[in-house]
Amino acid sequence: MIELQNVTKKYNDFIAVDNISFKIEDGEVVGFLGPNGAGKSTTMNMITGFIEPTAGKIIVNGFDINQKAKQAKKQIGYMPENVPLYLELTVSEFISYMADLKLVKRKEKKDEIARVLKATGLEEVKGKLIRNLSRGYRQRVSLAGALVGNPPILILDEPTVGLDPIQIKEIRTLIKELGKKHTILISSHILAEISQMCNKVIIINKGKIIRTDNMENIEEEAKPDETEITLTVEENNTKLQEIKNEIKAITSIELIEEKGNEKVYSLKHTGSEDIRKELFKKCVDKDITIIEMKKKEISLEDAFLKITKEEEKK
Repeated sequence: MIELQNVTKKYNDFIAVDNISFKIEDGEVVGFLGPNGAGKSTTMNMITGFIEPTAGKIIVNGFDINQKAKQAKKQIGYMPENVPLYLELTVSEFISYMADLKLVKRKEKKDEIARVLKATGLEEVKGKLIRNLSRGYRQRVSLAGALVGNPPILILDEPTVGLDPIQIKEIRTLIKELGKKHTILISSHILAEISQMCNKVIIINKGKIIRTDNMENIEEEAKPDETEITLTVEENNTKLQEIKNEIKAITSIELIEEKGNEKVYSLKHTGSEDIRKELFKKCVDKDITIIEMKKKEISLEDAFLKITKEEEKK
């Protein structure tokens, strides 16, 4: 469990974190969202004890990070953003080194290294120099360092930054698996990634917590009054205006792109009913060749922008 009570961090006159409070229960996988400079890394550094808050209290599994720092830090495995690795070490040597730093008992060290290698999918590269690993595998090594000692809480700062789509998917899968046994706080500005890994989000902007909620509520709140469908057809005269008159829910049809004989339209409609089946049938009846029909999904980015804009208006 992690609990922040009225925590503030000031640098001279600049307030990086402004009187924030939140609680993360055991077993939760929580996304910590905000644009660059919002105060995410500062908050994480305070939770892990790297920097002290100017005011407020931070409790980690029952230990006050300021009063019982040693006990509190034992509860946490921290993966900072762009963590520096010792490139001349092999993967196994690095994990062994982290085990020494975390005072893993000598008789338990071999088994602990094997456990961490397996948990992070590094068994096949354990003898390779870190300098020869891909960015994705280096991220796994960083995560392995956080897992040494089997802390109940993992704090991951931008764990997918700089990775390609395949590597992001691999790290995402790994974190979801770790979430079965650990409480996890994940910081990110890549909002779509958080929606794939977390069941709850905390949104911070300009040093203030502006929302704490589960994913479903945030995405539900972001739903627009109208649903948008992107329709690509291969027609000079699509007769889409006729269809608009026949399907009463459609409020507008706008040409947004032309690609040779293909035309891309944005079609908006009201109501919660999915009209794509009816729209498809109408197009077939009017001999309209459909290249693609796609419903625009509500993204976490939409929710984030809506929530932050509403907060700024207050």
